[in-house]
Amino acid sequence: MRVSVSWLREYVDLPADLPTGDLEQALVDLGIEVESVVDLAASVTGQLVVGEVREIEELTGFKKPIRFCRVDVGAANGTGEPQEIVCGARNFAVGDRVVVILPGGVLPGGFAIGARKTYGHNSAGMICSAKELGLGDDHSGIIVLPPEVAAKPGDDARPVVGLDDVVLDLEITPDRGYALSLRGLARELSHAFEVPLRDPALAPAPGGTETPAYPVEVRDTVGCDRFTARLVRGVDPSAPTPSWMAQRLVTAGIRSISLPVDITNYVMLELGQPMHAFDADRIAGPLVVRRAEAGEKLTTLDGVNRVLTADDMVICDDTGPISLAAVMGGETSEVVTGGTTNVLFEAAHWDPAMVGRTARRHKLFSEAAKRWERGVDPAVALVALERAVRLLTEHAGGNPSAEILDIDHVRPRTPISLPADLPTRRVGVEYPPARVVALLERVGCTVAQGVDRLSEDPGTVGVASGVGTVLSVTPPTWRPDLTDPADLVEEVVRLDGYDKVPSVLPTAPPGRGLTPRQRRRRAVADSLAERGYVEVLAHPFVSPELADQLGLPADDPRRPAVRLANPLSEEEPLLRTTLLGPLLGTLKRNLGRGHRDLALYEIGAVFHPRVGAGSPPAMGVDRRPTDEEFAAADAVVPAQPVHVAVVLTGDIDPAGWWGPGRPAGWADAIEAARDVLAAAGIPDERVEVRAAEHAPWHPGRCAELRVDGAVVGHAGELHPAVVAALELPRRTSAMELNLDTLPPTPVTPAPTVSGFPPALIDVALVVDDSVPAEQVRRALEAGAGELLEDVRLFDVYSGAQLGEGRRSLAYKLTFRAPDRTLTVEEAVAARDAAVAVAAERLGATLRGA
Repeated sequence: MRVSVSWLREYVDLPADLPTGDLEQALVDLGIEVESVVDLAASVTGQLVVGEVREIEELTGFKKPIRFCRVDVGAANGTGEPQEIVCGARNFAVGDRVVVILPGGVLPGGFAIGARKTYGHNSAGMICSAKELGLGDDHSGIIVLPPEVAAKPGDDARPVVGLDDVVLDLEITPDRGYALSLRGLARELSHAFEVPLRDPALAPAPGGTETPAYPVEVRDTVGCDRFTARLVRGVDPSAPTPSWMAQRLVTAGIRSISLPVDITNYVMLELGQPMHAFDADRIAGPLVVRRAEAGEKLTTLDGVNRVLTADDMVICDDTGPISLAAVMGGETSEVVTGGTTNVLFEAAHWDPAMVGRTARRHKLFSEAAKRWERGVDPAVALVALERAVRLLTEHAGGNPSAEILDIDHVRPRTPISLPADLPTRRVGVEYPPARVVALLERVGCTVAQGVDRLSEDPGTVGVASGVGTVLSVTPPTWRPDLTDPADLVEEVVRLDGYDKVPSVLPTAPPGRGLTPRQRRRRAVADSLAERGYVEVLAHPFVSPELADQLGLPADDPRRPAVRLANPLSEEEPLLRTTLLGPLLGTLKRNLGRGHRDLALYEIGAVFHPRVGAGSPPAMGVDRRPTDEEFAAADAVVPAQPVHVAVVLTGDIDPAGWWGPGRPAGWADAIEAARDVLAAAGIPDERVEVRAAEHAPWHPGRCAELRVDGAVVGHAGELHPAVVAALELPRRTSAMELNLDTLPPTPVTPAPTVSGFPPALIDVALVVDDSVPAEQVRRALEAGAGELLEDVRLFDVYSGAQLGEGRRSLAYKLTFRAPDRTLTVEEAVAARDAAVAVAAERLGATLRGA
């Protein structure tokens, strides 16, 4: 919100010599974010003066109309002679007073003004428009001063056009809607500087009459609990907006449209009450305030034809909807400049939730909607109506009707019980009860002392005894955000000063370092990073189509998903049940940015709904929930196991002068899974890799990983249909494991390091194609005994000489004894024992034997 300090001074007696830095700090201390403080006087340097046009010579022969003007600038130019200026604007005549910047001046944006020859004439200076001075976006013509402005040629033009002011650009948080008005900001500053406040909402206003100003029926008193209206007849349709009002609107970032519309915007800025002006002659029949019917249409003032839903509120006449309530009016009842003579002002109070949903649904974030969804004072409607009527009749004439409509269904505020010592106990600063009452009354609350009670926490800071006082606090109508004792505590701390709250670091509780689960997660992350994988943190939101794109069967437990009540995007309203969807989306995004060789991983939670869990119990903030409430809430929360997943595409070994690269494949995904299990502390002998069929992997290139016989994940190459659906490169591979299903990491002793040399023996075994290499390796380990230190597959061969359906697996066996150098006989005996077990279990034979 942008607001001028001079306007604020009309409602609060700020110190005359108040530095802008102190003003900014005061607002920050009150919890209002200050985007910028702009001294308009410093935005234009040099001589900016009032000039009077003496002569105008129309220049011809150019592509656009050009005027050569002589402008009287008094003694500002040092000679007293008329200033010669070339200008292209057409909206001024001889005798008009304009704003002139003389050579040597600099306009906003660093635009320096000098004297030069142009269009065959000398031009010294510039006649300025509002946009050139940074006062608005109007560049259609230059500023022509109205007759009521008392300024003569040569006078400083800054005070005349409002460049002698200071403008605040404030960011108002959603819970502080009252601060989106001069009234609210003035109230805050009166607290900060302890100066009187002149509340414009306290101005006298007549109440509603039995006979309404215009027949209105409100059918939904929840969506609209107050509706006021008043008619003004015989308005001068050509009456202009006074310059002071237009200037304040432009400073606030609102375009001047017409006098009735500008008045509604001005009152909205002043009181915080959005209003609407109807052309009464363009309304057919009585007005009805109701919910829209699904499919109804309304053309709003921005020219867009909008299709309404049953959640929208509308104001209707006999022709149908004429206004999208609280958001934007309709074209059919628009006040027309130069044509509207009878104006119907409306000031109502709408449901904030309804307005917020409507504004987002139609993408119409108007200034009115911005205030409604943050909360508007329902008690100020009649004051705003009276203010608008007075401004209109003062500047455009007309006769206001004696009848005033006021349909009031506003419920009174409910008192809040506040223990007087609660601010002290919550914040740790001494707030005597009298101070608490005084600060809350400053906010506008009505405070009554209730009964004494036993303190909930005797002995805490500021509590002198076990007996405390309960205050009954009724928040003011303009503070809908005050609903709980915690809100009142925050107001006490805010007004007393956040700077009085000491910064005390809490004592760190004793601990034993990382938990086993944390250590395992870090070890897995380090292991993958060390092998060249890059960690990503993808959004956990997915689309409903993802399950079909991954080819998940209809009965797959990963198909049911938790739907968010308020998703960030309607295209991705579900929580992920597998890491692969968002991770593959990240892979695709990086491929689109030119990367070709990618190895990504993510560790994070997936979400599985609890079928039939129901809704969680309602829990307040006034106390700690009971164990039963916690248990009931936990029973509803989705299961959230932690998974780890990797995806690979492109070359895993880069190509270069040393030779060709090696493309990533299904074996690399399986190896990544093995690395994860090893980093998680699972011994290799407890890990089993089996061929499997599991979506979204290729049925012939998928492996399931088992630990102690239980499936913990899958790895391999993605199914070609999945790759095509997600537009990924061929042979893209992936792995996903459930870390929560892994058994606890056992405490294992450090391995014994032998100083004796190893014995290396290679063995090639011929087996059937159907025999997995993993089973062969396990058989060799079982037969070799304790002397075997390592076994590694280094070659796979198949050919005609081996026979159809047969292949050769070559393993490198490493034998070592901890206390001696092995003899050849011992190593060969261990090798033979290993081959014997492989032959017994799998029918393996030594190649060449």
